[in-house]
Amino acid sequence: METSAWAKAVTVIRVTSGNFFEMFDFFLFGFFATQIAQAFFPTHTGSSGLIYTFLTFGAGFLMRPLGGIILGAYIDRHGRRQGLILTLGLMAVGTALLAFTPSYARIGMAAQLLVLVGRLIQGFSAGVELGGVSVYLAEIAPPGRRGFYASWQSGSQQVAVVFSGILGYLVHVLLPPEAVAAGGWRIPFFVGCLIVPLLYILRRSLEETEAFRAQSHHPAIGEVFRTIGAHIGLVLAGMLLVSMTTVSFYFITVYTPTYGKAVLHLPEGAALLVTCCVGLSNFVWLPIMGALSDKTGRKTLLMAFTLLALVTAYPALAWLVSAPSFGRMLMVELWLSFVYAGYNGAMVPALAEIMPAQVRTSGFSLAYSLATALFGGFTPLAATALIGATGSRAAPAIWLSGAALFGLGATLFLYRRAAGRR
Repeated sequence: METSAWAKAVTVIRVTSGNFFEMFDFFLFGFFATQIAQAFFPTHTGSSGLIYTFLTFGAGFLMRPLGGIILGAYIDRHGRRQGLILTLGLMAVGTALLAFTPSYARIGMAAQLLVLVGRLIQGFSAGVELGGVSVYLAEIAPPGRRGFYASWQSGSQQVAVVFSGILGYLVHVLLPPEAVAAGGWRIPFFVGCLIVPLLYILRRSLEETEAFRAQSHHPAIGEVFRTIGAHIGLVLAGMLLVSMTTVSFYFITVYTPTYGKAVLHLPEGAALLVTCCVGLSNFVWLPIMGALSDKTGRKTLLMAFTLLALVTAYPALAWLVSAPSFGRMLMVELWLSFVYAGYNGAMVPALAEIMPAQVRTSGFSLAYSLATALFGGFTPLAATALIGATGSRAAPAIWLSGAALFGLGATLFLYRRAAGRR
């Protein structure tokens, strides 16, 4: 590998380190949702405790659009590097609050409030983290390789899924269930707090992108807001484009452990192993699909994989729930992983490309965070509610199919719009 290529690879690792940390936290929350419910919502029984837990989880996503526009405007004004350092610090605060907040049994409703505050801070910072990373990668990519480079934003999340999955598995193997419920679930969050200094060192060594330095004018925050307002239709279309990515991703990663344990009644270790396999599958497919989108064009992959999702989501889950097993769950989740990665490999660079250069981070982040807030972040809650309302364990496919339909419509609209402007 040439020195320049090696330097680019190191830069990719540095910039995606915070993205890794974001997903590390979110996945652990989903995996230990049952224990978190027992610690902070013990007055609610059965599925209601999980619903309150997922409501708290989802509340953080409501802060994402606010973080996307405010912190995105900060990054478009002051630079990609500066903003990525700030978001890492804020995410660390959110993780620390979850790790160290005493249980409801010790401090009552104050515990629930502190956990909620932690989720809100986490959501505010995460609102621009993914957008900031994606834009940075897109701007440092060599000509014709933007899809491949941008794919490593999502690739870093898969490393986090596997790493946090291994930690969760070790906690369950090494500790008895009562010890996990009593506080053992906090151990992986403590580990997350311990790795923050290393991630800070990696982020601090980043250089500003040439694309940002080349801009003759860096808009003030008020200018960013006005420009975003003038392109709000584009942002909303981008939000629908992202909806399939964020719904499918949170279903196959964050919700999968709960789905396997609480809905399909599979052994805890089996559900976790499936999730780790999904993370590895995503990690393999994402750069392949990102590179393929550089060759075939973004629209081809976006159309193909939204249609695949619409045709196969419900049959796949119906087949799984008809006779739940580790093998069936693994096959279904790996298929959904392939569909997710095929779509996302094209979606991320496509979203970066359609946003005006001077508000690229804020526009990207606002579109992505709106989709996550309205659709992806509430996937665990929506899946749980749909199962309860319909009595069908395959009902989450309705949510997946709806997101795919949004993605298909947005693809047709955005590329017809782009063709009309040429």
